[in-house]
Amino acid sequence: MSVQVEQLEGNKAKMTIEVEADLVKKALDRAYNKQKSRISVPGFRKGKAPRKFLEKYYGQDLFYGDAADILIDDAYPKAYDEVELDIVSRPECDIVQLEEGKPFIFTAEVELKPPVTLGEYKGIEVKYVDIEVTDADVDAEVERERAVNGRIVTVDEPAQSGDTVDINYEGFSDGKAFDGGKAEGHKLILGSHSFIDTFEDQLIGKSAGDEVDVNVTFPEEYHAPDLAGKPALFKVKVNGVERRELPEVDDDYVQEISEFDTVDEYRADIRERLEKRKKDAARRAQEDEALEKLADACEVEISKGMLELQTNNMINEYANQVMGNGIGFSQYMQMTGMTIDKLREQMEPDAKARTKVSLCLEEIAKQEGLEVTDADVDAKIKEMADRYQMNADEMKKNMADGEMSSFKEQILMEKAIDVVMDAVKVVKE
Repeated sequence: MSVQVEQLEGNKAKMTIEVEADLVKKALDRAYNKQKSRISVPGFRKGKAPRKFLEKYYGQDLFYGDAADILIDDAYPKAYDEVELDIVSRPECDIVQLEEGKPFIFTAEVELKPPVTLGEYKGIEVKYVDIEVTDADVDAEVERERAVNGRIVTVDEPAQSGDTVDINYEGFSDGKAFDGGKAEGHKLILGSHSFIDTFEDQLIGKSAGDEVDVNVTFPEEYHAPDLAGKPALFKVKVNGVERRELPEVDDDYVQEISEFDTVDEYRADIRERLEKRKKDAARRAQEDEALEKLADACEVEISKGMLELQTNNMINEYANQVMGNGIGFSQYMQMTGMTIDKLREQMEPDAKARTKVSLCLEEIAKQEGLEVTDADVDAKIKEMADRYQMNADEMKKNMADGEMSSFKEQILMEKAIDVVMDAVKVVKE
C-alpha cells in the first residue's frame, strides 16, 4: 500500500491511497461470499453460482460496492497511522480506480486540527465561591440521612405530602377510558410530581378506603397526541397510606447507622464530608468559569467535521446514559417526542464549546511541554480501580489500545487544566 498526501486550503488534506491488485481479488471474493446466498440465478441453487457467472449475469460491477467498502475499511486505518496527520473528521472517500487485476485507488479527504492562538491562560480571574459549612448545613444533612434511615409504616390517617399512597385508578377522556390510564396497587409518593397536573394534590387528606374523582388536564406537549391538552377524569381508590417514621438522633441511632459512637463524632464526620463536597463543587464552578474565559480569549476555527464528530460523541454519551437507566434509546426518544435532528440542534452549541476548550488545552499542553508518564497512567488507573472496587492490574490489562490512548489524552487534558487553575486569581465581588 502507498499513500500520497496533498495539503488543501482550509485545514484540509487529501490522501491518495493505492492498494495492491491481489487484495482487490480477495476483496471481491469476500464480497461474493457475503452476498451469494441472497442471489438467485436460474439453474443454480442459492449460493452455488460461481462469482464469474453472477458477474456475467448481473453485471461486472455486481460486487464492486461491497469490495470497495472492504478495501477502504482495511486500508484507511493503516494510511491514517502512516501519515501521522492531526485528523479531526471522518474521511470523505472517492474511488479513483476499482478493477480486478489492477491496484485499487481511492482518495480520502479529511479535516486537520486547526491552528490555535491562545490568549493569556495564566492569571484568569474567577469568582470566589463560599465553601464554609454552617451548623444549619450539618443539621440539614443529618435530617436527610435520618429520612433515609426511617422505616415505612402503614398509618390509619389522612395522607400528607411526602406520604406514599397505594392506589387503583382508571383514567377517562371525553367519557371514555384511554389506553395506559389504568393501574392497580400503584405506589405514588405525594409531592413527587411524577403524575400530571394536580393529580397528587387532590389525594392529600384522603384515607384508606376513600374513592376520589381526580380532575386533571394533560400537558399540551404530552407524548400521546390524542390526550395532549385535554381534560381527564381519574377514578381513584386509595388502598392504603404509608409514612416514613423517623428515628431519634441519639448515640444508639449513630452506632446503628455509622462507625461512630456518639452524635458529636457523627456530626463532625458529616461536617468534614460537606466541606470536601463544597470544595469540590467550588473547584468545578471555578474551573468551568476559567475554561469558558480561556475559550473566549482563544482564536480557532471549528470546522463542520469537528463539530459533527463532537456532537455525535455527545449523542452517544447521552444514549448510553438513557440506556443505563433501563430505557431503550428509541423508546425514550419516542416518549419525549424528540428526534435525532432536534437533539443534534440542541447539543451543537455545547459541542462547539467543548471542542474549542479541548483545542485550547491541547495547545497549552504543547506550549508547557506536558507529558503523560507511565506513573501518571498507573496512578490514574489505581484511583479509578479504588473508586469502583476493582483490581488495577486487571483494569489496565483489559484496556484496548484505543481506550488507553483516550485515557492518556484525558490525563494530559487534566494536567493542562491544572496549569490554568494553579494560576487563577480568585476575586470576591
